[in-house]
Amino acid sequence: MNGTINGFSYGLVTPVAAFVMACVGSALGLRCVVRTVHHEPGWRLGWLALGASALGCGIWTMHFIAMTGFSVAETPITYDVPLTVLSLAVAIVVVSAGVFIVGHRGATRSALTVGGSITGLGVATMHYLGMFAMQLNGDLRYNAFTVTLSVIIALVAATAALWAAVSVQGFARTLGASLVMGLAVTGMHYTGMAAVSVHLHNTIGSAVAGQEGTSLLLPMLLGPIIFLILAAAIVMFDPVLILGDGSWDKPAKSRSKVVARGNAMPVRVSGIHDAPAPLAHDVPQADNRQQAAPQWPADERAPQYSDTGAGAPYGARYDGE
Repeated sequence: MNGTINGFSYGLVTPVAAFVMACVGSALGLRCVVRTVHHEPGWRLGWLALGASALGCGIWTMHFIAMTGFSVAETPITYDVPLTVLSLAVAIVVVSAGVFIVGHRGATRSALTVGGSITGLGVATMHYLGMFAMQLNGDLRYNAFTVTLSVIIALVAATAALWAAVSVQGFARTLGASLVMGLAVTGMHYTGMAAVSVHLHNTIGSAVAGQEGTSLLLPMLLGPIIFLILAAAIVMFDPVLILGDGSWDKPAKSRSKVVARGNAMPVRVSGIHDAPAPLAHDVPQADNRQQAAPQWPADERAPQYSDTGAGAPYGARYDGE
């Protein structure tokens, strides 16, 4: 006997909230990686770790928010606590692996292929590990085609997210990439949920071990959500992302140099063509061209020692001496 599955027990509340959390985690992860790749000042390893943790927590939070809306009419659902915590650890570890590979090697084809494969398979593993943590009075069965489709979506979404992390700059583009990433991750989750069917046991109403869904998931969601809020505060108040690279710690360099220049004042010198002479505070310009000495008219030139009556003979003493 198959159970009656409802993936939207709370209507659109859970899918919309799951999508929002996926977008928040994706946006924070992308901004941290952008901060690492395109801006030099700062602790590179720390920003990569913060971005990977934010992205992993956002994906995990999206998954379990959506799971709160999953129900089977004929049986209660509980969750195994160690497996649920393990799914969170898997999400953070595999996303960190992909982010660190692309963050250090750039958007090369090999880095994106390896990083996207690790991250995509890790996200799919997190999803089905979280499903495996569910305990109910029945067995979960999966449609192979739909499961394969969900894994392909996870691989494509992870690769696209890593490419966007190192290639997309600017707040608007990062926001658009995070929306696409959130849609892809949420779509992967609900595609995987569509592959599930529940085959109930004969003993209806028997006790199910583990903790009830809302009593376990809501407290567990509180921690990742608080972490995402703190990560958002760090990203929002980072001076490099707010002011731009090179302007937060180098104010003197970023200022434009203003040089006062005076207006040219025409000065007439006898024997020389009229030319504008710069004021004293004007900045002289280097001119390596050789200029010919001015030729003075004979009646205006200064007396020379060779002229008759000009000066005293060499060695003569003045009267004052």
